Amino acid sequence: MADAQIPDKPALEGLEQKWDAAWAAQGPYLFDRDAAKAATQAQGRAGIFSVDTPPPTASGSLHIGHVFSYTHTDVKVRFERMRGKTVFYPMGWDDNGLPTERRVQNFYGVRCDTSLPYDPDFTPPFHGDAKSLKPADQVPISRRNFIGLCEELTLEDEKQFEALFRQLGLSVDWTQTYRTISDDTIRTSQLAFLRNLERGEAYQAMAPTLWDIDFRSAIAQAELEDREQQASYHHLAFHKTDGSGDIHIETTRPELLAACVALVANPGDERYQDYFGKTVRTPIFDVEVPVLAHPLAQQDKGSGIAMVCTFGDVTDIIWWRELDLPNRTILGQDGRILADAPEALETDAARAAYAEIVGLTVFSAKKKMVELLQASGELLEVSKPFSHPVKFYEKGDRALEIVSTRQWYLRNGARDEAFREKLIALGRGMDWHPDFMRVRYENWTNGLTGDWLISRQRFFGVPIPVWYPLDENGERIEGGVITADAAALPVDPTTDTAPGFDESQRGVPGGFEGEKDIFDTWATSSLTPQLAGGWQRDDELWNLVAPFDLRPQGQDIIRTWLFSTMVRSALEDDRAPWSDAAISGFIVDPDRKKMSKSKGNVVTPADILDQHGTDAVRYWAASSRLGADAAFDPQNPTQVKIGRRLAIKVLNAAKFVLSFPVPEGAQVTHALDAAMLATLDQVIRDATAAFENYDHARALEITEAFFWTFCDDYLELVKERAYNQGDVGQASAALALRLALSSLLRLLAPVLAFATEEAWSWFEDGSIHTSAWPTPLGIEGDPAVLKAASEALIGIRRAKTEAKASQKTPVARLVLRAPDATAAALTLAEGDLKAVGRIESLEIVGGAEAFAVDTVELAPVETEA
Repeated sequence: MADAQIPDKPALEGLEQKWDAAWAAQGPYLFDRDAAKAATQAQGRAGIFSVDTPPPTASGSLHIGHVFSYTHTDVKVRFERMRGKTVFYPMGWDDNGLPTERRVQNFYGVRCDTSLPYDPDFTPPFHGDAKSLKPADQVPISRRNFIGLCEELTLEDEKQFEALFRQLGLSVDWTQTYRTISDDTIRTSQLAFLRNLERGEAYQAMAPTLWDIDFRSAIAQAELEDREQQASYHHLAFHKTDGSGDIHIETTRPELLAACVALVANPGDERYQDYFGKTVRTPIFDVEVPVLAHPLAQQDKGSGIAMVCTFGDVTDIIWWRELDLPNRTILGQDGRILADAPEALETDAARAAYAEIVGLTVFSAKKKMVELLQASGELLEVSKPFSHPVKFYEKGDRALEIVSTRQWYLRNGARDEAFREKLIALGRGMDWHPDFMRVRYENWTNGLTGDWLISRQRFFGVPIPVWYPLDENGERIEGGVITADAAALPVDPTTDTAPGFDESQRGVPGGFEGEKDIFDTWATSSLTPQLAGGWQRDDELWNLVAPFDLRPQGQDIIRTWLFSTMVRSALEDDRAPWSDAAISGFIVDPDRKKMSKSKGNVVTPADILDQHGTDAVRYWAASSRLGADAAFDPQNPTQVKIGRRLAIKVLNAAKFVLSFPVPEGAQVTHALDAAMLATLDQVIRDATAAFENYDHARALEITEAFFWTFCDDYLELVKERAYNQGDVGQASAALALRLALSSLLRLLAPVLAFATEEAWSWFEDGSIHTSAWPTPLGIEGDPAVLKAASEALIGIRRAKTEAKASQKTPVARLVLRAPDATAAALTLAEGDLKAVGRIESLEIVGGAEAFAVDTVELAPVETEA
């Protein structure tokens, strides 16, 4: 498009639509497999740059944080592409998981009921406006109908996401996309699990599980967050079995008293030394429990001795496991007290008391237990309310409970020191940008308390590909697992028949039953390199792109996405899945608070992009370094406005430079032109090094500073010479301007994707984004000449302003004083200084300590007689 018409008034409006359509038609961002193979043969793996792109969750809308972090990746990708790398830049959509199901429930006004049959004619009662419905008012539908609505809604979300990412100018290869719920994805996820199971890395166990009673699902450690909640200490009297008195404990959860299995104090606590190894009897239920020592008991918390229940909090799990205590779970998966009392409640009075709380929520059960304790005289005191951290599912609304369930786990190093050390070593073998983010990864890895819980009791996700044999009573055979054949994947055990059985044997004695649980969404998202790279599906592609070069992501999911992907790669391939990790910071509001939907301060990007233009928003994002938080004020987006000004200036400067024809055979002969190009050479070297080191903000800062010097100073200094066809220096100026424009546009292209493509089309063929990255021209020149001339130009302008004269006012005589070296440099630019300043007589005097405009004599203003 080198013959493209340069508009009379270049503008940013409409460039996104124009160039997105052109890129879609021309395919500059497509992964060229043949080129990749040729590059690999010539350069090895160094000829390819592959990205493990974050798949955004398709359950709502994108926010300004997506624009921020995805721009960081795109800037690096565009740089590597221009450096001659064959780029593999795919996009995925994270469809499955709890957020998607919650969104479907709120969007359509439905809930899943696995007991219902499929209705092929079902029409949802609502379409986008059912959020205010109570769960009881949601229409129950079959699992198949529910999954269909999940797929329908996520597909619509993905279309909107792609449209916004295209508007943002992401140079993604849109033919390389995947969904975390497609047949290919399900096959890959199931196959990886079966290989884990075969190697003994995956296992099933009955264990206390963090449980969200709203989502009715287990929650993994990585999905937790602490929230401050109000509570009160209840002072209870436990009775010594020898009749010598009571031990007083303080608990915030009296409703779990029936689940009490021990009292625990710190082994160094002098108050309880005589009681360790002895027993006490619980209030109300009169159950004998031991008094034990454990270092996690806090001497300065409450009375220093804790009631261990199964299970009140995560510490209870540790005590239960390490002290080998019995399990007396009383809380069901619906968050209500179970009907069957623990066997330890032996007396009629104990069972009668328990009957009082059966079926109650924890809130109501607490209220009832307080009444019973008050009536018995065993509640000594209730403290004033205080605030303390409580575990929540990060997307949930109610505090988590702990229930005992059978779940699937994947070994992650929590109980395997050798594997944990391997994960640490693999992390240290990577390059982290910024480097300090590696510490967060190591802290998480070293702080794990249990293996990775990978099963979920939900509906929309990847089915766990196993069945269970049933005994003659129709009960699961303990330890019996029937696995799917790899060749049969993908499978859904709830509808597909177990190998070796026929469908008539489902759910009957001697037959089988299918696994109803699905994988945790991270168990699939942890395989994004495999999903995008064709693992076990396209060996040629996988061998070209893996291990990937880059994992870009947010800092908040180091513990989930980055760590889990590392686990899967270490287990499967004994290597890190990437060479580099680029970690973006958070977007914060003007009060420096992290933007999140729960806080209600999220900014959606569409209006910002429409109002200011994509390049302006990309500039704002690229101005922030990796790992650094960036403030965003939608009412006054200062940095966005600066970016828009820069993008407009690029168009106008390009139009101006291209107005000067370059004569055939032109050479750079003028000292000022050579000085400018020599200065630009150093800018190219510095910006290139910054991009190589993942410091896009520094590269932009360096390039932008020179661009404004180029426009404000150099262009002004040489424009008279460039206009003057009779000047022997005209060809030199025109050529220098053209060479500089070419390099500057390419330096800015990774950030200002649309403006630079537009300007490039005015004088070059092909896309700027597939052109070669600029390299130093090597034209000999002294940068001091440009620096001195710029300083002089600023001084001349200031002198005219102080004299209250127009910049166009002629100057009869002007004297510049400067140090000798600066004076010598100024002499080489004397002609251009005289022209731009309209100076008749310019004297440059050396020997001064500092530069100064010494004398300004304005030319007399001619008046009519």
